[in-house]
Amino acid sequence: MFKVSGKHSIYSMSPDNEPVLSVPAGSKIEFETNDCFCGQIKSENEEFGGLDWSRINPATGPLYIEGAEPGDILCVKIDNIEIANQGVIVTGKDISLLGCFLEKNSIKIIPIENETAIFSEKIRLPINKMIGVIGVAPKDCAITCDAPDYHGGNMDCKEITEGITLHLPVNVPGALLALGDLHAVMADGEVGASGLEVAGKVSVSVDVIKNKTLPSPMLFTDNHIMTIASHEDLDEAVNMAVLHMGEYLKNETLMKMDEIAMLMSLSGNVGICQVVDPKKTARVAFPKDLLDMMK
Repeated sequence: MFKVSGKHSIYSMSPDNEPVLSVPAGSKIEFETNDCFCGQIKSENEEFGGLDWSRINPATGPLYIEGAEPGDILCVKIDNIEIANQGVIVTGKDISLLGCFLEKNSIKIIPIENETAIFSEKIRLPINKMIGVIGVAPKDCAITCDAPDYHGGNMDCKEITEGITLHLPVNVPGALLALGDLHAVMADGEVGASGLEVAGKVSVSVDVIKNKTLPSPMLFTDNHIMTIASHEDLDEAVNMAVLHMGEYLKNETLMKMDEIAMLMSLSGNVGICQVVDPKKTARVAFPKDLLDMMK
């Protein structure tokens, strides 16, 4: 297995980033990741003003995948996520959707034991390990790691977890895959401003589908396929995710478009990934067994 150290952090996904490692398609890679604050928060008494905000949402990489070319799809299977034994969560007046109720910024450091986040003496939360930031280089510009877009990035989709396969459009030679921003616990929306942010390690398997592309990321679980889209306007993010799913079903099945629309209305579930990043992220999930019936 190839390994990429957390020392190789980037804060923007860019076609100009130099790859830290080149691997052939079919490889397994372990990424060591920092938490979204790059380990800067050591105490609940720290002030946000003391943070270096240029070191937020680091991603580890990028990784050059041999044979991946523009017009291809990069397949990333999440084999394993290992997280640290404690995480940090923050909220505040100017960063939370609940800011109207808050007078100041707050930090909470939360221990993690036996697959459980210990929020308080009475409150225990089951962990749901997921990857907040994962993506490839955009075609012709740099996009900061705190922002999601067609290349992936900070989608904060809690479905990006162990066992799934993420498809990403390849925009530059080698794709330049990077990932980070792990969460031990996070709900859809991430409305308080952050999940339970943790450092950790992620093991993935990479492969390439030649001469086939996507308008934005797609997710494949045991039971569902999902389209993911991001936009400054949440309604538009939903529209994009719905249209991408409709286009996928049109291309992959023998169904007429009116019947596809009906089946999406009956069985296609719209979900919100996050609403606190520069662009909001939505997803549409469609059952795999129904997809099989449509072919």
